[in-house]
Amino acid sequence: MTCLPVYFVYLSTDTIMLDLTTKYLGLELKNPLVPSSSPLMQKVDNIKRMEDAGAAAVVLHSLFEEQIARESHALDHYLNYGSESFAEAVTYFPQMIGYNRGAEGYLEHIAQIKRSVSIPVIGSLNGFSTGGWIEYAREIQQAGADALELNVYYIAADPSQTSQAIEQMYLDLVREVVKSVSIPVAVKLPHFFTAFANIAQRIAWAGAEGLVMFNRFYQPDFDLESLEVVPSLTLSHSNELRVRLQWVAMVYGRVEADLAVTGGVHTAEDVLKCMMAGANVAMMTSALLERGIQYLRVVRESIEAWMQDHEYDSIQQMRGSMSYKNVAQPAAFERANYMRVLQAYEPRLDKLV
Repeated sequence: MTCLPVYFVYLSTDTIMLDLTTKYLGLELKNPLVPSSSPLMQKVDNIKRMEDAGAAAVVLHSLFEEQIARESHALDHYLNYGSESFAEAVTYFPQMIGYNRGAEGYLEHIAQIKRSVSIPVIGSLNGFSTGGWIEYAREIQQAGADALELNVYYIAADPSQTSQAIEQMYLDLVREVVKSVSIPVAVKLPHFFTAFANIAQRIAWAGAEGLVMFNRFYQPDFDLESLEVVPSLTLSHSNELRVRLQWVAMVYGRVEADLAVTGGVHTAEDVLKCMMAGANVAMMTSALLERGIQYLRVVRESIEAWMQDHEYDSIQQMRGSMSYKNVAQPAAFERANYMRVLQAYEPRLDKLV
């Protein structure tokens, strides 16, 4: 009997081909890392560096409703009226021009970016009311944007305004914007809605192809010496990710829209958690402002290393694996887990006695 030789082939983990691709708003992306709206987006060179570092797409800084209105002179009278009365009068209004180039400059900026990079470019409109300003959604599309993010930033401070009226405002705005363009539209939302899953579904039904969760509302501070309310900007931290993971996991597979996480995404572990919750992409801003654009490369390489160590072949393999519809105990996302957390903390109280 002749024995055939046995050959052993050793494959280095470096040769394993990992599939990091994902799909968001109908766009085929090479990975789920998407730098989101920030002042970094004002320079084309920054966006080129993001592409080189591994960004799969970018969301540009916003064009504001108030800025467009001001440029059309609709607000000029109100911004200047009374400015002679006291020196501080005009300082109560934000200097929108300081944030970006203005409406026409914004559109040219998009065109210049599209000529400079090959990754998808997502424009951003920031506003809350219906009106002529949303016609700029079409202008953003014509400038070359591959998709549009509608950032609905609204503070419901009027006690006479009902939650139903606010929800209707969102729905009307989404319908008007979607109607004005043919590119996909994502809506950036707050998590303050009483029935978030319901409004998320209705916004998807209104035509939004993506939901971005969640908007970070900048909260003012008090200056005790001058007794003034002062603006305050704080960057996000990873602990802010939890509310986003909870709601992405809750609506994944139950709401007909792509899902993006923004706010609290700082590490490779954060990105992986977003994918397992059910997100299509994870958006980063604060981490890049703190650590620099090249940090994207570190995060991508760390994701690949984790996937190799844990024998994942692709992002799609893990996507939604920890969502409400796929975990063994969905109640972990609801009230039952709340009671469990409180009970688990009780033994620690002995150390405080």
